[in-house]
Amino acid sequence: MDAGLLGRYAGALVVLPGTVLGLVPFALSRLTADTAWQSNPISLNNPLFLLAVVIGMMGFLLASWTNRLFLLVGKGTPAPWSPPKKFVVHGPYRYVRNPMMLAVYLMLAAEALFFGSPAIWIWLAVFVIGNLIYIPLSEEKGLRKRFGEDYVLFCRNVPRWIPRLRPWRQP
Repeated sequence: MDAGLLGRYAGALVVLPGTVLGLVPFALSRLTADTAWQSNPISLNNPLFLLAVVIGMMGFLLASWTNRLFLLVGKGTPAPWSPPKKFVVHGPYRYVRNPMMLAVYLMLAAEALFFGSPAIWIWLAVFVIGNLIYIPLSEEKGLRKRFGEDYVLFCRNVPRWIPRLRPWRQP
């Protein structure tokens, strides 16, 4: 494995999910402390605790899988400054176009649930809305340009957000 790629990958993980799942929720919890918006973490015996753990683990496992595919198959990172060189249509990408974002949404929802934070729920909504706009208008245009007809065919057959029931197979 290329050491440079591993370094870029580590940097992408620190910057991207580190900001979305770490820095912003931490800042929100500090800014809303001692207000009506403050976090109120759920207790271990609350049934929502188990739900938060399950949702968080689902997101973490999906994120791990998709990131591994970007690194090993795509020979790149999830970051726009070091994108995959090869088009990745393996694993969860055969069911849905944006499994990495779905993984982040799951982890952020688990975090909001666990911390009982209205501010993190709002951050999740803002983040989802931002991606609903950014991905089709910007990211997908770049992917069409980089991967051409293969990406267009992929988009025709694999939904952006709601997974298919059966995996798509490239002709």
